[in-house]
Amino acid sequence: MKSLSPNPELRREILTRHEEISPGVFVIGFRRILNFKPGQAIKLGVDPETPPRIYSLCSGTNDDELCVLFNIKPDGFLTPKLANLTVGDTVYASAPYGTFLGTDEPAWWIATGTGIAPFRSMLRSGMGKNKVLIHGVRHLNQFYFSDELPKVLGKNYSRCCSAESSSHVFFGRVTEFLTEQTSLPKDQKYYICGQATMAVETRDLLIKKGIPFGQIVTEIYF
Repeated sequence: MKSLSPNPELRREILTRHEEISPGVFVIGFRRILNFKPGQAIKLGVDPETPPRIYSLCSGTNDDELCVLFNIKPDGFLTPKLANLTVGDTVYASAPYGTFLGTDEPAWWIATGTGIAPFRSMLRSGMGKNKVLIHGVRHLNQFYFSDELPKVLGKNYSRCCSAESSSHVFFGRVTEFLTEQTSLPKDQKYYICGQATMAVETRDLLIKKGIPFGQIVTEIYF
């Protein structure tokens, strides 16, 4: 049985994965002993005394590990420490929780940067049917998991890059991509995951294009 940390909310875990998938961007994980719902998050820290941070899970519900995706924030407290860990080191994690949950119904998934994490979890959990995924980044090397996403989504996977151009990639921001869409289905949910400014701008744009407010679900990254 896993030993509990002094903070009863957090459990001591041993890293089984620590991978830099892009410069300054990491996937780390530990053995899964708890079930979770696609789209949920965990609180994660490097010691039991310091307040943990919240990270969306990017694992599928049948994966053996619980994994999170993060990028190093140079002025941040936690991400530089997480980046310096290695397999076998200790982290402290909460049980999965949250209400940003995927379903099997048709939907649009809209993400920027590491906000792709919960949608990758949903996709790996078998929720890719009848989904449209739009991922916006600044640089081309920030399309995380782009080797696996098209295999399930095909033409329903769109990439937007605001600082670099490439074939089959929309040059511009996610909001510009959505602006150019002549029509959007009004009977589907729109899930938005990214930083606050992006989430608000995208929500407001969808509303202007006729999407009911109740059809928009947001998860804000800080």
